[in-house]
Amino acid sequence: MELPKLTIGIEEEYQVIDPATCELTSYVQEILEQGQLILKDQIKAELLQSQVEVGSSICHDMQEARSELVRLRQSVADLAESNGLQVLAASTHPFSSWKTQEVTEMERYSRHLEQMAEVARRMLVFGMHVHIGIDDRELMIDVMDQARYFLPHLLALSTSSPFWHGRETGLKSYRSIVFESLPRTGPPPSFQSWAEHQRFVDLLVKTGSIQDATTIWWDMRPHPKFPTLEFRICDICTKVDEAICLASLMLAIVAKLIRLRRSNRSWRRYRHHLIEENKWRAVRYGIRGKLIDFGRGEEVPVPELIYELLEIVDEVLDELGIRKEVEYVHTILDEGTSADRQIAVYKETGSLESVVDHLVAETKEGLE
Repeated sequence: MELPKLTIGIEEEYQVIDPATCELTSYVQEILEQGQLILKDQIKAELLQSQVEVGSSICHDMQEARSELVRLRQSVADLAESNGLQVLAASTHPFSSWKTQEVTEMERYSRHLEQMAEVARRMLVFGMHVHIGIDDRELMIDVMDQARYFLPHLLALSTSSPFWHGRETGLKSYRSIVFESLPRTGPPPSFQSWAEHQRFVDLLVKTGSIQDATTIWWDMRPHPKFPTLEFRICDICTKVDEAICLASLMLAIVAKLIRLRRSNRSWRRYRHHLIEENKWRAVRYGIRGKLIDFGRGEEVPVPELIYELLEIVDEVLDELGIRKEVEYVHTILDEGTSADRQIAVYKETGSLESVVDHLVAETKEGLE
């Protein structure tokens, strides 16, 4: 049974660093002005002036997506270096404080601050969003409902935020904790149809809870403007190979679930709070912990469930041309995620500045 043509888009949020101090710096406006001459609308500001976001074009296979991601990372790194700065990919800075960051002057961000006050102001976190194009909205809602189960697996493989304000938090994804202080976050609710989803959105708009669906920030959502299912669960991956691996896994999960649906089958659906429980375990321990195997009713080491995931999606990997990219999972499990590597550097050096230098170097891996 032939798979539909699924497109891919990747967005990443980078930190802008002063190499003299290893601190975040509010210098992004200069980078944006220069970057827009090269990247046009593929580069934009975020809430805080020490953040810069890039977004790929619509890609038709993972090889094209890799080329786009490498080009964007290299372009932003070059722009930063031409201004005496550096960029890095990690979901929190090891020691810079949100209290000293300048806010970007845009109407959207001013509205966020007005509505959410200090909760919005402390959003010094950085993520990776992956869009999988699905034209059929009913199919998109069905895939989202089934794919919720795999969100903790994806988060565990991506963790890159073990530090916050100069402290080792004991968590592998502290970004998740900070981000979930916003409303309308976490795993998405279960919807049985596109119409049910729209009624939910319309009610929030009607009651003044949101202006539009762009302020629904679930870990996975139907994108408010594009015909894509947007995975938002992950920390930003420090290495390009990790980012492409995670995006490939998401593509494989979507393709597998579509194939099941076309065969009048589906993945098992589980209660929202059970998925939340597994997400917490991923936040706390990453790939070094255990998740609950709901079918067996017991906790299982994360690698065991990741190997199970690989078996589930195996039949679509060659058709999608992503077997090599997905099999990078074995490297992540062997060498650890960015969070694991950051902690190792800190234990070896006792220096958070050394962690920043390490992250800057890993962010450039695979760009040349």
